[in-house]
Amino acid sequence: MRPGSFIEQLSPMLFWDMDKSAIDTEKNAGGLIQRVLEYGNLNDWKLTRNHYGIERIVEECKQLRTLDPMALSFVCAMSDTRKEDYRCYKLRQSNQEHWSY
Repeated sequence: MRPGSFIEQLSPMLFWDMDKSAIDTEKNAGGLIQRVLEYGNLNDWKLTRNHYGIERIVEECKQLRTLDPMALSFVCAMSDTRKEDYRCYKLRQSNQEHWSY
């Protein structure tokens, strides 16, 4: 990884549990985007958006099994997409069934 690369500019707190020099930003794009959306700051978001582009971020987020509801709302607002198009939203809705007695 070259100095000043995208991942080196992100907040160190995002990688408290891993060695960020070992992260492949293309192979692990979904997990990296999820971390930034859920735990990053505004600068982390801007860096991520500039690196991946909003279309790639939406594509990756649509495949995530979980995503914080506030992060999902943010992505939808930034991309003019619907929550219903995201896998994490569909899974959350299907798990909200009431107990049957």
